[in-house]
Amino acid sequence: MHDTRPLLADSDFPALFRKPLEILQINLGYLCNLSCVHCHVNAGPKRTELMSDTTLEQVLKFIEAVGIRAFDLTGGAPEMHPKFRELVTGARNLGVKVIDRCNLTILEDPGFAGLAEFLADHRVEIVASLPCYLEENVDKQRGKGVFQASLAALRRLNRLGYGQADSGLQLNLVFNPQDAVLPPNQQPLEQAYKQHLQQDFGIVFNKLYAIANMPIQRFGSMLVSQGRFDAYLALLRASFRAENLDNLMCRNTLSVDWQGYVYDCDFNQMLQMPLAGLDKAGTHISQLALTKLNGAPIATAAHCYGCTAGQGSSCGGALDSHKA
Repeated sequence: MHDTRPLLADSDFPALFRKPLEILQINLGYLCNLSCVHCHVNAGPKRTELMSDTTLEQVLKFIEAVGIRAFDLTGGAPEMHPKFRELVTGARNLGVKVIDRCNLTILEDPGFAGLAEFLADHRVEIVASLPCYLEENVDKQRGKGVFQASLAALRRLNRLGYGQADSGLQLNLVFNPQDAVLPPNQQPLEQAYKQHLQQDFGIVFNKLYAIANMPIQRFGSMLVSQGRFDAYLALLRASFRAENLDNLMCRNTLSVDWQGYVYDCDFNQMLQMPLAGLDKAGTHISQLALTKLNGAPIATAAHCYGCTAGQGSSCGGALDSHKA
């Protein structure tokens, strides 16, 4: 696989500084039951990296000490971590909102019986990957049969109350482009998703997040192999909008890798770009002082244009939708 970090290092991206920490996002490991083309983590069924029990305990101690607003679980498929349910329970007992970034198909896996019910019982917010409402496009990007398995999982979640009015069980879907293009406008795309999924399949959900593909890891390597990396990066640069800078997720989010080391965002984590504002590289969450984080500079490179291009992009979807 091509390493895209050297291709991103030469950057004139504007300087950024951190706001107060609100969200802790952790990657529980690269193990996943899928191998999606757009995956910026290069996750898959053969990956063995998983967060240790000691690090899980350190993460919960950090949450208790800092008092964050939301605890965001990613992977791979975070649910495949053996201590996933224990971690969720621990965080919820601390009164913290928990977000599960779910690929949906894991909810239909016989080895994970009762998982959807567990998420509902603990009122976990689900952010679910569904890169299109057309079967052909989803299976092309994520693998044969994924669309039908995703529909089955969505119906299961709807039966439990997810996505239903006044249930308090939040179900948000994620759109990723099929190619090296920017996502379309999020609001009309959300309406199209809701119309098609409800009319064709009887499925409802709360919000759609339109997220740009990053030129790193598996997707970036594919672009290099096809000779399209420079063109995509040029598109991201040309589409830069300064008004998106204030709402970038790196301003109020801390990313933690499966070994417990901290980064400004999930994308920097995948590029092994450590925090810029601390005394040394490779800071572990057990050693992190929040006082050194507040107001610290954020490590940036050319891939950051992917978050500021057009309507903007973050783990919570289009940045222009975050504005009051």
